[in-house]
Amino acid sequence: MIIAKCSGLKKSFPIKRGYLQEEIGRLKAVDGVSLEIERGCVFGLVGESGSGKTTLGKIILGVLRPDSGEVRLNTDKVQVIFQDPYNSLDPKMKVFDIIAEGFILKKGRDGARKRAQTILDLIRLPESALDKYPHQFSGGERQRIAIGRAIFTQPEFIVCDEPVSSLDVTIQLQILKLLKDIQKRLGITYLFISHDLRIVRFMCDRLAVMKDGKIVEQGATDDIYSHPSHPYTKLLLSSILDIY
Repeated sequence: MIIAKCSGLKKSFPIKRGYLQEEIGRLKAVDGVSLEIERGCVFGLVGESGSGKTTLGKIILGVLRPDSGEVRLNTDKVQVIFQDPYNSLDPKMKVFDIIAEGFILKKGRDGARKRAQTILDLIRLPESALDKYPHQFSGGERQRIAIGRAIFTQPEFIVCDEPVSSLDVTIQLQILKLLKDIQKRLGITYLFISHDLRIVRFMCDRLAVMKDGKIVEQGATDDIYSHPSHPYTKLLLSSILDIY
């Protein structure tokens, strides 16, 4: 069953110059993208910086409206995990209020503390973390908190936007393994956005490769790694070592 379907998505931004910021052209960030994401899978979206992958993720989330094309989500339970765990958590809020905020807004505080304890167990942080502030945690621990916030309201679909790129390599692997474990245990669908093909291979069942706003290749991850068909994909793959 398809949980997300994109058809002919296009999104451009103005290119401006000079004191008066006159528009001199348009940058095609997403240029005719179509893809389908099956329920329960981890779908990778990979490409270099500026390829359009984050813009596409924002369109799927509904944060940006496309100039044309359509997104159909077969769920209203969608969440996001951001790249930077230092800026994505409110420093004035305790961990309990951060991860339970969405739940409390919809259902009130009844049962929120008990659910928070369950979530802390899933993300492998002690219960005492609930009464602390973000500055009391390391970057990896903060990203665990961000993951806890994302799964608290029991989403069916999570957009993971470069969720480990700001972390040390040793911490990256811990967080990736945690994300895989949560995905398998809860059956969540991930759209996993990354510039790192090593990480995508470790995480993803299927893969789409983006370049200059277009999908140049997509399919099963193992097939693409074994038999890439597009020159750009071959170039990306030739530049990596399989460290996982």
